[in-house]
Amino acid sequence: MRKIIGIDEVGRGALAGPVVVAAVMIPEKYFPRPPKSLKLPPLRDSKKLTKRGREAWSEYLKTDPRIEWRLARVYPEKIDKLNISRAANLAATNALKRLLQNINYRNDRSDSCLVKVFLDGGLYVSEGKIANFRARRRKLTVKTVIKGDEKYTSVKLASIIAKVHRDHYLMKLKNRYPHFSFDVHKGYGTKKHIEEIKKFGASDVHRKNFLKNL
Repeated sequence: MRKIIGIDEVGRGALAGPVVVAAVMIPEKYFPRPPKSLKLPPLRDSKKLTKRGREAWSEYLKTDPRIEWRLARVYPEKIDKLNISRAANLAATNALKRLLQNINYRNDRSDSCLVKVFLDGGLYVSEGKIANFRARRRKLTVKTVIKGDEKYTSVKLASIIAKVHRDHYLMKLKNRYPHFSFDVHKGYGTKKHIEEIKKFGASDVHRKNFLKNL
């Protein structure tokens, strides 16, 4: 069966915490159809859903056996060394590699592409790091699509999974860094967060290169 993989990231513009990428694999003609009793909002990019809507979709997706995903994080120290674009692309490559490792095409003799990968605009994967997969597994196409999170079901799902995962991670950081309201601003540059940084200084989960102009 042919597969579609969608890849999206969250946390690119945050002042603290990791950038997180999700790679989500679905059957080619898949579309989620949750029971009406769940009262889920229409499927959209995570930025267009409320927190409650994202959480509800995330819980439903865990129950659907047709979906498989992998996550990857790149942390602030690495982000400062690489820059955020390269760090996000590294996370995208790692998430894709983890997902591709579980695909088995030995019984598929089709000449058409067996796996199509769509990345949300701005994300790219390292061709060198998936070269071994291409050699061993045959068919694979990878394409970056502007506003992919508005066009492809798989990318919409990836945006939700990445966002919920990162939000939960930042909420846990609140316990380690009680001076910072990570459970509220999730590391983004809100007025409250900037005030906290100026009052308490940067923590080791802050991206130092992002704080230079505050």
